[in-house]
Amino acid sequence: MDPNEQNTGPPGRAAFRVLVVDDEELYAQAIADELARWGVRSDLAFTCAEALARVRSDAVHFDAILLDHRLPDQEGLAIIPPLLAHQPEAAIIMMTAYHTIPNAVQAIRLGAEDYIVKETSTQPIIDRVLEVRDRVAARAGADGWSEHRRGGLLGRSEKMRQVAEQLKKIAKSPETTVLMTGETGVGKEVAARTLHQMSRPSGSPFIAVDCVALPSNLAESLLFGHERGAFTGADQARAGAFEEAGEGTVLLDEIGDMDALQGKLLRVLESRVFARVGSVRELPLKARVIAATNQDLEAMVSQGRFRHDLYQRLCVFPIHIPTLRERGQDVLLLADHFRTFFAAKLGKEIGPLSEEVSARLMAYSYPGNVRELKNVIERAVIMADEGAIALRHLPRRVLAAQDEGAEAGSVPVDFRPGVDTLESLEKRMIRHALAQAKQVKTEAAKLLGISRFQLLRRMERHGLKDEPASTKAPKKT
Repeated sequence: MDPNEQNTGPPGRAAFRVLVVDDEELYAQAIADELARWGVRSDLAFTCAEALARVRSDAVHFDAILLDHRLPDQEGLAIIPPLLAHQPEAAIIMMTAYHTIPNAVQAIRLGAEDYIVKETSTQPIIDRVLEVRDRVAARAGADGWSEHRRGGLLGRSEKMRQVAEQLKKIAKSPETTVLMTGETGVGKEVAARTLHQMSRPSGSPFIAVDCVALPSNLAESLLFGHERGAFTGADQARAGAFEEAGEGTVLLDEIGDMDALQGKLLRVLESRVFARVGSVRELPLKARVIAATNQDLEAMVSQGRFRHDLYQRLCVFPIHIPTLRERGQDVLLLADHFRTFFAAKLGKEIGPLSEEVSARLMAYSYPGNVRELKNVIERAVIMADEGAIALRHLPRRVLAAQDEGAEAGSVPVDFRPGVDTLESLEKRMIRHALAQAKQVKTEAAKLLGISRFQLLRRMERHGLKDEPASTKAPKKT
């Protein structure tokens, strides 16, 4: 299955769709091509008239509209009101090669959500569209749409983009064995299910086998099946996980805890055939096999606790799932998704996370990773009254966390009582973020948790100018 075709919404809701309005056809097509890599469908219009004709069609709903400032027939600013009149839920993002504060302010007043300066790279625009998509996904989280739009892998951090790119590549090789590594709770099974959705026939089974819970005397039967009378208690024939999976996927979770069957599993992976216990008839292995572990298999191999040849067979295509503390602002993206999901599930009206709650969530290190964050937000939604999650609804361990700037995506700034004002602190934070991001404004904005346009406005207000990329971060005082 083409990963670009997996972006389907729930029943009655079309897939996320973008209208790109730009008279530079090559630039517009470059944006559309890049969005397609993320599973986003785009329509193109090259004039204001074409854009208005598109949105007036009742058959098409756009979630986002990328609107160039200068178009052949009139300025893009002029059509913001009629665009929103026909598609009020669309997020309008202005694009321009001529950035001026008055134009930006006017665009926002007319209803645009953001104002982005065109660069050689389209990445800032792509990032902004993906932010809109994640927000739309979170709103639809109650019916599970957001979990399937991107296979459940919510995240915009660079490490998660790398994971998404690896999944896209291995999806084209349906029989290749995949080894997924990462700490407990990072989402290895979610990633495995995503790969299953991307590469296996629609409706094919996904069978997860917990190797920790495999009884040693029944492990072979549970994996490969058995014939009637194969052993005491085998009153009838039964198919094992490999047979039940058909053309789907078998996930061998915590493969490092598999002991006695390592040799047999190796032979099955090499030959792509297996036999039920008590039978000599070989059956073809049609499923993809994915192994997952939170252990260091290389160390286990050197210690003689795991077969070297099996490790090599499993590690044909390794994918490492990063910890949540390495994913920066993904913490807040996931937290907001879980908030929306559990609020809808419990029938509560729980508003967006406040800045103080967001700050505490970002400061915590999450030893349990995404699973722990999910539990934290579920508890908070249960505890919260109608309105919003407050600090008192967070666990003590989260409230006790101190943000010393050690976590990915944080911007540490020391507060000097009697010296610093809110304005001076903001200015220092912006300088620090720019230095940490090597003057790349899109990355600096992500570190600060604001949009690129908001960063540009704050830089202008504080009189901050571009500095060479080699500029070192300011020393703490």
